[in-house]
Amino acid sequence: MTKGAFLDRDGVLNANVKIGEKVGPPRFVSEVELLPGVTEAIDLLRRNNYLPIVITNQPDVARGTQSLSQVNSINSYIGEKTGIFHFYVCPHDTIDQCQCRKPKPGLIEIATKELEIDLNHSFLVGDRWKDIEAGQAASLPSFFIDNLYTELNPVPPFTRVSSLLEAVRIRIGESNASRVE
Repeated sequence: MTKGAFLDRDGVLNANVKIGEKVGPPRFVSEVELLPGVTEAIDLLRRNNYLPIVITNQPDVARGTQSLSQVNSINSYIGEKTGIFHFYVCPHDTIDQCQCRKPKPGLIEIATKELEIDLNHSFLVGDRWKDIEAGQAASLPSFFIDNLYTELNPVPPFTRVSSLLEAVRIRIGESNASRVE
């Protein structure tokens, strides 16, 4: 079985964009900006036999403000730039009460089954409480990138990090700077 690195997309791999007073996911490929250290982090994962897997909520599809085609184009672009080949998307909104929308672990469960992932040797990196709760529901060690959103913070246990690269370095043992909460 394969070790998996379950990664949220927006705020972990790519920068969020400012839309009015709010920040959100890029709506078009032209708005995608990879965050510093992302390609290095993905390379480190591969060299350490982790399969990077993106699990992302994209409720703008259900809200009608973005098409699934646009989401898939953005994922393809990120994949081309990083070498990530596995993207699992929940296009639903909270009201849909689906099993794939984080904080539920549905996307993790689907990816685990399809890709034969060993959850005992895997982990998750996210930047929202919903990401961390999904990881915890799947019994995954979880790393929280605190982007200082004005929303709920995750409930421990998790390790607070400043970036994907820091999380990966901690996980593979290149750094002991973890801040477990």
